[in-house]
This record gives sequence, C-alpha cells and structure tokens, in this order.
Amino acid sequence: MRVYLDNCCLNRPFDDQRQMRVQLETEATLCIEDHIRRGLLELVWSYMLDFENAANPFDERRMTINGWRQYATIDVEETTLILRHANKLVGMGLKAKDALHIACAIAGECLYFVTTDDDILKRQQSVLDISIIDPTAFIRERNL
Repeated sequence: MRVYLDNCCLNRPFDDQRQMRVQLETEATLCIEDHIRRGLLELVWSYMLDFENAANPFDERRMTINGWRQYATIDVEETTLILRHANKLVGMGLKAKDALHIACAIAGECLYFVTTDDDILKRQQSVLDISIIDPTAFIRERNL
C-alpha cells in the first residue's frame, strides 16, 4: 500500500510535544515510519517534499527528513498533469503547495495522503482521488 506523508507530518516528531494531540500524532507518525522501514508500507516521495524540506532552517530536521527519501519506492517529478490537477485542487480552496503535494500523491498512486495540516484535513471530503487522513486516524483505520 502506497502512502504519502506530507512535510508537516514528517516534521511532527520535532514539534513541541506538550500538547496531547502532537504527542499522539508523533507516535502515529513514528509507527507509520516504522512500517515503511520494514517494507510493510510503500512511501511515495516528491519534488515538493524536496522543495519544502530544503527551506527548513533546522539542519537536524532537514537532514532527518531528507533521509526518508531513501525509503521511497517512487519519486514523483513535476509533470503537466500534476500541475493541472493541482490547479483544480486550488480551485477547491487548497493552498498551492498543499495542492501540489496532493497531486503528487495521486500521481504516485497512493491510497492515503497523511497529514497533520488542519486546512487540508477540513477539505478531505472534497478530494475524491485519494484518502486524506491524519496519522492517528490512519493507524486506527489500518489497525497498525
């Protein structure tokens, strides 16, 4: 099963862990990452993950997140189709970068787009081509 972890999800373990939601999402993300490492889930990577991660001002975070690229079974590059799909998603109210991430996940034939971004999650019902889900709901749904 292919999954796409967006940048905020990959950054979740580095976030301030004082809130219960952040703790739960961190544990769920770490579980998903463990399943990826063990080959039980396929990670899809994209040029958008590279682009956003390159702007991360924290060296440790940037290097750790970049290390996940080695586990990807697919690396999605920009295409005209992705840009067209992203434009449609922007028309549904998503931000341009978020729309590009989702379009990359769809192009990579992912079943799930895993995110901690509330703006994306509140529009999950509008995107029919992929299941948009937060890490804790993904763990529950997939019984991991």
